[in-house]
Amino acid sequence: MSQTIQFGIGFLAGRPNVCKIINSYYESIIQQGERYKKNVEFTIFILYDLDYQHTERIDFYKIKSDVYRKIKVKYITPEDIEEEKKILVSRYNFDKKDVDLILGHGYARARNSIMYFALKRKIDYLLFWDDDEYLVANIKNDDGKIDWIKQDDILRHLESIEKADVTIGYRCGNMSPIPYIEAKDIKVDALKDYIDGLSNEVVSWEKIKNTERDKSGITFADKEIVFNGKPNRLRNVGTENWLFASGICLNLRHIRNIPAFYNPPGARGEDTFWCTLLKKAKVVQVPTYHFHDGFLKYSQILDGKYPKSFGKMKLEDSVEERFLKASKGWAKYKPLLVYILNGKDYRKIINQAKKSLRRGTEAMNLVFETEDFNLLNNELENYDKNVRKHYNEYIKTNDVWNIIKSKVKF
Repeated sequence: MSQTIQFGIGFLAGRPNVCKIINSYYESIIQQGERYKKNVEFTIFILYDLDYQHTERIDFYKIKSDVYRKIKVKYITPEDIEEEKKILVSRYNFDKKDVDLILGHGYARARNSIMYFALKRKIDYLLFWDDDEYLVANIKNDDGKIDWIKQDDILRHLESIEKADVTIGYRCGNMSPIPYIEAKDIKVDALKDYIDGLSNEVVSWEKIKNTERDKSGITFADKEIVFNGKPNRLRNVGTENWLFASGICLNLRHIRNIPAFYNPPGARGEDTFWCTLLKKAKVVQVPTYHFHDGFLKYSQILDGKYPKSFGKMKLEDSVEERFLKASKGWAKYKPLLVYILNGKDYRKIINQAKKSLRRGTEAMNLVFETEDFNLLNNELENYDKNVRKHYNEYIKTNDVWNIIKSKVKF
């Protein structure tokens, strides 16, 4: 009998919804493994963030007893992380500040911690799965009706990851926190200024202008990919193609080709900066979807109740707050991204972004009356001033990670 594959699923969880996802999909996970040509054992890693929604530990331990009987579950607690830091410092002579770049909480360090603990558990392949994504694809038919197609996410990654360094699926659903704004509420030029000021690898005026989104903000899956899609090698990752952290599967047998995650303090973009270091990795996109439910408006999907239509995303649904929060994240990581990709023209690009953003935030404050969008100008200014420091941390993080991979006996 062939060697059993150890497949890890890593949840970076800020919301207790992660328990419902695991309880709903554990049987599907097992069944997909049974359909693969080799034996597969699963380990679920849960690293929870109690600060994200001011939750308590017990909120993340509501897993069915059947899950524990059929799948290994490993919680990565704050105590676990601190213990590993002590081991790296005492046994391998790492500096405490260097270890803090790799292990901890926050988007990048949490993903690194899951990857680190997966290596300790001898995991072969590690799939990142966020706490607001479901294994279904929504297809809009010509008559306007929606078909919901269950996805064999695990199986599709298994079929391709052995000969790749990274595999990545597709995403549908609520892809962007940018709300639907009526034309009467804001001038096109003002919205363009706002987007230009915050633009990054995913958000740009051209993409926003050309993306077909209705008032619900929902993106639909491509029917051809769902039914006839094939694995496809992605080229130019980190320059033309970019990966979302949720839905990526790492071949930990090829750990030499897998960089560490980094984001500037308090920012997002950990997947973006990770992509800039994937130039030597073989990345394959596999034909499977995650439905992204960023506002947890459609959690009934986990109970097998599929919406027949999508309503308009309303401001009272916390859209305004989430939009501002996302915008802050973009403002915080834009300087470093520009510095990495366009270092020679950095000052010209950032100065223009500041001018555009100032004009755009004035308009946004008229549209959204309960939030102060002016603070984005301060965030962009502050992270511009610290861009060199953040760049040095970005480089140092992977220097430390490479040493860990060479010294630590996983």
